[in-house]
Amino acid sequence: MRTRITLECTECKNRNYNMTKDKKTHPERMETKKYCKFCRSHTLHKETK
Repeated sequence: MRTRITLECTECKNRNYNMTKDKKTHPERMETKKYCKFCRSHTLHKETK
């Protein structure tokens, strides 16, 4: 079962991306570098609750 997650920029704290992930295969929180349109650069995005 895939669950919906939200990714938040670590710089400006805006929630930019919605994704799905499988909690059985990836139980830890997700971290990726993605483009933030508010910062206008690639920043680290972390999964929120």
